[in-house]
Amino acid sequence: MHLGITWNEIALRLACTVIAGTLIGINRGEHGRAAGLRTTLLVCLAASLAMIQANLLLNATGKTSDSFVIMDVMRLPLGILSGMGFIGAGAILRRGNLVLGITTAATLWFVTVMGLCFGGGQIALGLIALALGLIILSGLKWVEDHWTQDRHAILTIVTGTNGPTENEIVEALAAANYKINFSSIVYGENGVVRKFTCQIRWRGRAHETQSPEPIKQLAARFHFLEMDWRIGGHQ
Repeated sequence: MHLGITWNEIALRLACTVIAGTLIGINRGEHGRAAGLRTTLLVCLAASLAMIQANLLLNATGKTSDSFVIMDVMRLPLGILSGMGFIGAGAILRRGNLVLGITTAATLWFVTVMGLCFGGGQIALGLIALALGLIILSGLKWVEDHWTQDRHAILTIVTGTNGPTENEIVEALAAANYKINFSSIVYGENGVVRKFTCQIRWRGRAHETQSPEPIKQLAARFHFLEMDWRIGGHQ
């Protein structure tokens, strides 16, 4: 951190902060995330202004090296990042077995660090961080949407009196390349399966939210009284 900064340097740092925060914010906003343009830009600016304020407070022009207390410059960014933890925690939401907002929280933490870079005068480092952030948020999002990964779901089936047996259901799922992690069964009279619940795992794309075609075929084949399919049942 340099002492005795000029207003031209302050303007450059703020301009870089606004540009970087805006670009990251636009990326998040167009995907409908909770932390959109305004939130991202404000967080980035707050971190940058804090570092600029630290520079101004440490102005030692006309003073000897032993005439003022040397401040630990790490305390300010560490305090800011600790405070960002509360905002990041508030952005994370859990709905049943689904955890949402982790990328949003990470983005807020990232733009805070980026703002600290610009505010502290490390313009080149901040620009590198901006480029890497855009690549990660835009480029890797495309990669994630097109690769297959382990998916999890909870499947609950309610059968009739003439419904399939447990083995028939398990064999049908195995034939569709679904792996059962655990299951629970409720039996009715004469040992007939009434309710079959299982957590299954398969390979699929992350953005696919509808029930896969094999599950629809399974329902059409056995004519269940009820079938409930919930994605995200990961243990």
